[in-house]
Formats: sequence, structure tokens, C-alpha cells
Amino acid sequence: MESRYNPTAIEEKWQKTWAERGIDQTPTETDKPKFYALSMFPYPSGNLHMGHVRNYTITDAIARVHRMQGDRVLHPMGWDAFGLPAENAAIKNQTHPAKWTYNNIAQMRSELKRLGLSYDWNCELATCSPDYYKWTQWIFLQFFQAGLAYQKEAKVNWDPIDQTVLANEQVDSEGRSWRSGAIVEKKNLRQWFLKITDYAEELLQDLDKLTGWPERVKLMQANWIGKSVGAYLEFPIVGMEEKIGVFTTRPDTVYGVTYVVLAPEHPLTPKVTTSERQEAVETFIKEVANQSELERTAEDKPKRGIPTGGKAINPFTGEEIPIWIADYVLYEYGTGAVMGVPAHDTRDFKFANEQNLPIKVVIVPPGNEDLSPHYELKEAYTDPGIMVNSGEFNGKNSTEGKQAIIDYAEQKGFGKARVQYRLRDWLISRQRYWGAPIPVIHCPNCGIVPVPEQDLPVQLPEDVELSGRGASPLAQLESWVNVPCPSCGTPAKRETDTMDTFIDSSWYYLRFCDAQNDGKVFDSAKTNGWMPVDQYVGGIEHAILHLLYSRFFTKVLRDRGLLNFDEPFQRLLTQGMVQGLTYTNPKKSGNAKYIPSNLVNPNDPKDPETGEPLEISYQTMSKSKYNGVAPEQVINKYGADTARMFILFKAPPEKDLEWDEADVEGQFRFLNRVWRLITDFASNQSSAKLDKSKLENPKSKTEKDLRRAIHTAIKEVTDDLGSDYQFNTAISELMKLSNALTDTDSKNSAIYTEGIHTLILMLAPFAPHIAEELWQMIGNTESVHKASWPKYDPAALVADEITLVIQINGKTRGTIEVANTSDKDTLEKYARESEAAQRYLEGKEIKKAIVVPGRNLVNFVVG
Repeated sequence: MESRYNPTAIEEKWQKTWAERGIDQTPTETDKPKFYALSMFPYPSGNLHMGHVRNYTITDAIARVHRMQGDRVLHPMGWDAFGLPAENAAIKNQTHPAKWTYNNIAQMRSELKRLGLSYDWNCELATCSPDYYKWTQWIFLQFFQAGLAYQKEAKVNWDPIDQTVLANEQVDSEGRSWRSGAIVEKKNLRQWFLKITDYAEELLQDLDKLTGWPERVKLMQANWIGKSVGAYLEFPIVGMEEKIGVFTTRPDTVYGVTYVVLAPEHPLTPKVTTSERQEAVETFIKEVANQSELERTAEDKPKRGIPTGGKAINPFTGEEIPIWIADYVLYEYGTGAVMGVPAHDTRDFKFANEQNLPIKVVIVPPGNEDLSPHYELKEAYTDPGIMVNSGEFNGKNSTEGKQAIIDYAEQKGFGKARVQYRLRDWLISRQRYWGAPIPVIHCPNCGIVPVPEQDLPVQLPEDVELSGRGASPLAQLESWVNVPCPSCGTPAKRETDTMDTFIDSSWYYLRFCDAQNDGKVFDSAKTNGWMPVDQYVGGIEHAILHLLYSRFFTKVLRDRGLLNFDEPFQRLLTQGMVQGLTYTNPKKSGNAKYIPSNLVNPNDPKDPETGEPLEISYQTMSKSKYNGVAPEQVINKYGADTARMFILFKAPPEKDLEWDEADVEGQFRFLNRVWRLITDFASNQSSAKLDKSKLENPKSKTEKDLRRAIHTAIKEVTDDLGSDYQFNTAISELMKLSNALTDTDSKNSAIYTEGIHTLILMLAPFAPHIAEELWQMIGNTESVHKASWPKYDPAALVADEITLVIQINGKTRGTIEVANTSDKDTLEKYARESEAAQRYLEGKEIKKAIVVPGRNLVNFVVG
């Protein structure tokens, strides 16, 4: 028997044994409850980082607990393997993206296996494999057949560094690309879109079904969908047949419209511009074209605009009002035009004052109906109120007035009720090579023709020249582009754009349920049997993009008859970031301000070059901040079980985790204590086997106390591993149990044996290798991970005796051991008869006895 804990030897041994025995393979029987545990699959960048370790360890612990609790568990892993990093790396290193990608997959797979993660590797998939993207293309054709995939000319987001188009969701709040960080430009291109807007209302309403999701994630999605209820109103243009359509959530303010604003790029702009204003308008349009969307819409920047010289008519008043163009109005949002109501809109109020435009009050606070239309406002009045200066609607409550205005507009034919969404259709075209080709052919006679299903996949050709510039490199490969039309045989051309990689990750969780199926995208019976995912674990950064798209795909495939559920992920856990100790010199700029920790004296942190004092903080681990810790480094020194224990113990899963090697060492010491405890036990073979018949009636007080500690631990750990997954407090309970087993005088009892078994069983989800080794050491032949999770005995939690605290005027004067009871009279009797009470109460009058059974306390109030 090995006396010293050697994690390297143990972990290599059991990882090999588990693989040979197929211990983590997905069960095929259906008589047990199912549990689908899933981590968001990684991009194969080459090496794991601590964020990966945290995500996957959390999910693995959940999967292992559910297996031991009797569920059949699906716990798969795959690779989000298409995308720009592989293509850019291939250009830089003069290799093929496939080679770069598969080499990285092999590296990361080996690192995942070193962590002892209980994946069913038979389910493994890579989105760049033709076996997978064949079905990605098939799903695209399902969208196309349903009228949900279309191509159109559009002004799109262009990443000038990665030389490709981005969806709106891939541009951050600062107007930068989600991946390259470049300021995004606008470009007119013919692109493919998916009609996610057709599902906007259902995506919004079904958020209420997601009771297992964090509220902030649901709020982020609701805000992104951005439902607005209001009216569509049309303003005739003087001297023209066209009308300017606007959407407003405040139709009750329409009598206060004093101007209309078009987006500079609106098609009506050149038509309404007079000859006198043409030169100024064209100059302004060119200036605005160089601004980012962020610059145009930022709240803290002045709103710039100029008059076109054109006039519109307010259909409610018959008044002519000027038509302006302004940088803050975007053609892609709403109708590309807004009605200016400066008295009741903060932005309009500011713009009208800057441009000397009229301000007309039409809503006033109740009791102020006599305000004149020329009342001087110091700021816009945006609250509900009473309608004034609004013709026949005067005196109406503005909330009621909204519907009255809409009804009037519908009767007169210049408006109607409308619901509008911020959400835009999903732009999926990418002008790069390393992605799934869009499976359509452009025929001069037939138009857009889908590739026949029997011809899928449309495979990526290997002999391409990757430049990373301009149009897709596929467009340069004539032998691949030029094909006959599948319908009429006429010479035609393939689509050369590839799909956004978020397409690949929008359905992978469905394929995992039937990953080896060569004949179908998946067997619906199998997928419906496993879905929805019971517990999904991943980063908050995917709250909008991936999660919204996955919900959209699920609903479309449901409507195509492939699925029988509405939502893909029943419960969602968004784990916090892993943060490292960071040394920063605030006087430096760029990455130079971050100082590698190995160059810093932690007792006197100064810049090694300048001698200037450094700031110390915890920030998200990254190479650029020199604060990362490689998982391999930790595993080599302490073992995978210690790394897992630290990750799970340091912080609740949804909170950020601060890396601290002292705490890592603390978990290593704990595992060493457990090792010594159980190896000492195992050396005493006479007590190694568990005799359950001797557990029910412990004889001594120490045995009773130990059994209570064991079953308290079972209850608390089981509760902590319920739906909230409080791993840190669960591990604390294991430490308490370990201490109780170490300190007890009942080491030769059956109850002590029960405690040893219980400690190993409950340690198994957290530290699977050492638990397996110790489980075998005490005489078991079946894997600990196949064993049943322990159940607590409620009777064992009740103590026969309690420690009663005796207080005099609130000060503790002693304690006594008494029979367990909650009866106040009995507790008071015990306290009065105690030596401590009699000593302090002699010669004193007891005015009151306060008995608190729940706290095992009696307080005598004396005069």
C-alpha cells in the first residue's frame, strides 16, 4: 500500500482504466431518468486556459453527481472548429486551416483527459468535419425551404482587419468587432440573412419559460429583442406623392411634431432636398458616412443635422413642417425617419434648441391644462399627463390618448398600430474560407437553386490560396465555382460565401444526442428523448449571440417537425471569470503597463525598469496581462484533483474566482490528509468492510456524535449539490466530516467504517481519481463512480443530548449536558437545578426566565 499520495501515478492509472472499461459511455437503457449535462464547447485554440478548466470541472461534477444519484447521463464534448483564427493562423504560418485546427484539437483533447473529465468521447464532433457541416448545410436548406433564408443587398458591418462581414450582434457597444477589436465600417454588399425577426415575439415571450436561467441573461435577451408598441404614421411630402413613414411609441404627442428627420442615407433624402440645399446636404452625407454607428448615436455627443429645404405635412394639424437630416437617425433602425417632438423627447428637445426649431407643448402635468403652446420648458416633459393643443383630443389622459390617436389615424388612412423590434434579421454571410459553404447555386435561368440533398456536403476545396483580403478565396477557384445548374443543366456558379460560425454552434447540442448518425441530421426520437439540455454551463459573454441563435434554431426545427420542445436549455449556469494577480504601472501605456509577476518582488512591488510603484489588482487572466496560469503547470505540480478542488472550492460557480496558489496548496494538503486518514483505515482489515446491521443503534455518545456528523454531512452536501450547485460549501462539509473522522475515538466501530465510505463517495465528483484509488483500497471492486450516492437517515440527525447554555442577565455562566428536548418547562427545570445557576442565583430574585429551545439557551433575569 502506497503510504504517500502520488497524484501523477494515480491519475494516469485511472484515466487509462476508465477509458478501457468505457465507464463514461452514455447508457442506452431508458428506464432511468435522463440528465443531459453540457458545457459550451470550446474553440480549439491549442491550449486550455483556467476559464476552460472552471467551465468543464463545474459541468463534470454535476454529471458525476447525477450518475451516482441514479440518472442516465449524457455528457459530451466537441469542437467549435470553424472560424477566422484558424484561417489567419494558416496565412501567418503557411499551413492549411484544417491541419492547424486538428493539431489543436488533439492537444486540447489530451489536456481535457488529464483533468479526468467524464466525457463520452464516442459523441465527439468537430464542426469543421464534413460529417458535421453536411448537416449544417442541410439545416440551412430547411430554413431556405421555409422562406427563412434569403439574400439581399444591404449596408453591412465590415471588419477592416478580418476582412469580413459581421452581424449586428457581433459589434460591441463601442462599435468594435467582437473578435478583432477594429472599428467597424459600413459597406454595401449582397448578403444572406436568416429571418430571426419572424420569431421575435416568441423568443421574447418564451423567456418566461426559462425559470432555470439567470434573470440578467433573460433581461439582456429581452433588451436585445427590444419590443416597442406604438404607431406607424405617414407624413405627406409637399409637392410629392411619397410619404415619410415613422414609428413612434408616443402617438399621443403627434400634435407637437414641429419637424421630421430623415437618416442621411434614406432613399428619400435626395428627393426632398431642394437645389439650394443640395451641395450642403451632399457634404453633410459624406461627413456622416465616415462616422461609426456609435459616434452617431452616443448620448453624450452633440446631434448634428441640417435642413433639406423640403417640407412635410403633419396629417393631424395640416401644418407644413421642415424636413431635416441628422446623424443620430440610422436608416437600418425603424423606418429610417423620426418625428421631432422637442417638448416631450429629451433628444429632440436638445436638438431643437441647438438648431432653433420650434417647441410645442401638447402634454402637461394634471392640473396645468391652461399652459400655452409657447410655454418655456427648461427640459422635455416626458411623463404621462393631460393632452393640450391637440384638437379634439384636448383634455384626454395621454395614456388613453395613444389608442385614440391610433384609431383616428386608421380611420383617416394615414397610420395604424404597430409593434416593432430592435432585433434585426441575422446576417450570416462571411467572405472567408474556413467555414461551411452556403449550399446554393446561382443559375442565370433558374435564379437561386438549392444544392440537392444527395450532393451534400458541399465540401471545402483544399487547393485554395488564402490571402485574408477582399472577397472569399473560394471565388478565385473556378474549378469549384463553375458547376451546372441542378435544375436545368445550364452553366451556373456556386455561392462563394461561407456561413457565420455561430450557425455551427446553434445546433450542436442536438447532434450530440445522435452524433454517429450518417443518414440523418439526427434521429428525432433520440434527440427528443435527451433534450432539452438539463444543465448548460458557459460564459455570460454568450448571453445574446449563441443563446439567442440556439433558441431560434430550436423553434425553427420544431416547426419543421424535427423536434417536440420549445427551448433548448432548461437550466443555465453562467460561471464567473478566473482572475489572476496583476501588476500594473499606470504611467505606462499599452501592454507595457502590465508587468510579469516573475519580475516583481511581491513584498516591494516596483517596475523593474523604472523603479516606480506598481498597482496590484485581480483581473481576468490573459497572456497580455502576464497574469495567466497554465492548467498543465498546476496539474504537473499538484495533480488534476487538486486543481479541480481549488476551482470548485474557491468561489461559488457564478462568482469571479481569484487565483491564489496558497489556496491551491491548501486543497492539496486536504487531499493528503484524506489520503492518510483512509490508508490508515485500510491497513486495519478487520474494520474495512461495512456492516450495515451495526449502524442503527450506536452504543456510546462518541459513536452517536460521529453518526450525526456523517449524516449531517450527507444532508448538507446533497443539498449543496442541488439546483444551486454550491460546490464551495459542499467541500467545506467534506472537510468537517474528515475532521470528525480524524478526531473521533470510535475508530473501530461500524459507524467509523460508514464515515470512511461516505467521505470517499461524496469526494468522488470533485476529486475522481483519488476517490477511485481509495475506494478500491478499502476493498471495493466496482468503480466508485458507479456506486450509489449516500442517503441520510433523519433519525441520525437528532442528538440524544444537547448542551444547554445558562445565562444570568444575558451573560453566559455555564453549560450542562441534558436530554434533548424542546419543552420550555423541562429546559428551565434543568437550568434551575444546575450547579452554575444555583451558584449565581443564590440570594437573588428571579424576575423572569427566558427559554429559547432553538438555541438551547436559558437566560435568568434577576434583580
